[in-house]
Amino acid sequence: MMIKDKVYLSDLHFEHVQWMSELRFWEEEIKSFTKRLGEVVVRYTSNEIRSKIEHFQNQFILHDEVIDILKKDVKKHENQIAHDAEDHPVAINRVHFDDHTELRDRMDTQRNIYGTLKSEYYRFLTQMM
Repeated sequence: MMIKDKVYLSDLHFEHVQWMSELRFWEEEIKSFTKRLGEVVVRYTSNEIRSKIEHFQNQFILHDEVIDILKKDVKKHENQIAHDAEDHPVAINRVHFDDHTELRDRMDTQRNIYGTLKSEYYRFLTQMM
């Protein structure tokens, strides 16, 4: 049996706020990347370049979908801890609650995948511009 880590509600909330900020930033960044990709589309007509452009368009769509799912899951967990705080107002900074390691792992994974995509995209743009 695996023992779950325990943390304070305030720490969980702090992490949620950080994640939501990061997710919103990624959303805005993807909008910017997509717009820039539109500028590349009009410059190049070769099938090879178009194929790479389509790859990035698809990746941006997929990442947007993952971001939406993560935002919903973070909000859902935030609502759960808000209910816990209402039910146990004295316990907020005194009692430990189950950590959200699964959600943290998903955020870490997405951060790594997205970072790799950004690096690939920047390399592509450098070659095209």
